[in-house]
Amino acid sequence: MKPTFKKSTYNSSRRSALKGAVVGVSSLAAVGGVVGAGVLLTQHQTEGAHAASNDQGDARKNQAIRNILNIAATAETLAVVFYTEAWLHADRLGLRATSRLDIRAALIEEQMHLKFLQRQGAKALTNKFSFPFGIQTFENIELFLRVQQQLEAAFVAAYLAAVKEFAQWGRADLAQMAGQIAAIEAEHRVIGRVIGAQFPANNEAFAPLLLKAVADAPTFLKNAGYLTPMNGNSFLFNPAATNWDAVTMTNPTVMPATPVMAHLKF
Repeated sequence: MKPTFKKSTYNSSRRSALKGAVVGVSSLAAVGGVVGAGVLLTQHQTEGAHAASNDQGDARKNQAIRNILNIAATAETLAVVFYTEAWLHADRLGLRATSRLDIRAALIEEQMHLKFLQRQGAKALTNKFSFPFGIQTFENIELFLRVQQQLEAAFVAAYLAAVKEFAQWGRADLAQMAGQIAAIEAEHRVIGRVIGAQFPANNEAFAPLLLKAVADAPTFLKNAGYLTPMNGNSFLFNPAATNWDAVTMTNPTVMPATPVMAHLKF
């Protein structure tokens, strides 16, 4: 049964924009996606590297984790650039007041992800990006939503790949944190569907597995038009302020410091 859509002055062009985004998302299955994950690397490096182990297996494991973290930082840097531009061009995009709050929260959350990764020693592969439709991405709501849906679907799928890879390396802690971040990226995907007036906004019972490996991320980014900055289509990263108390759970935790129900107060 096809979903029904609530009518609003927002709806016509934005629903069509979300339909167009499906094509971009489905292409991820062939070329891979983007990822961001990682936790407690510093601690484990201290425990392992300081032991001066020459074991090649350990070296390969550490390098694999480092690669994931660096790709993660690249993805989060891109996400900050994307939502920064969306925030700055909110008038041109015709975003409502509630949508602007959602965009601001997404921006802050991506910046927090990046800060966390950087504390683990992660380094982005670049701080300069392009977008598939250049500046029009942030001046045309249909193009904006197509890009937003592609990026967030890719982030979710790649985090899931990271969960699997971390588990295969015997790093349940990293797998758990990748899951924590994946949950937030899934929320961002739904935000785009709400802005596009496509309901139900939460339309997936299971997140699609659109890629096989985290290492596919750079290829996807380049082929999709995010890593080819040029004159007229070049966007430089600038860190976003994160001081907004509306955003909670600002650091990942293995277990809540307080009972779970304390976080669920209304």
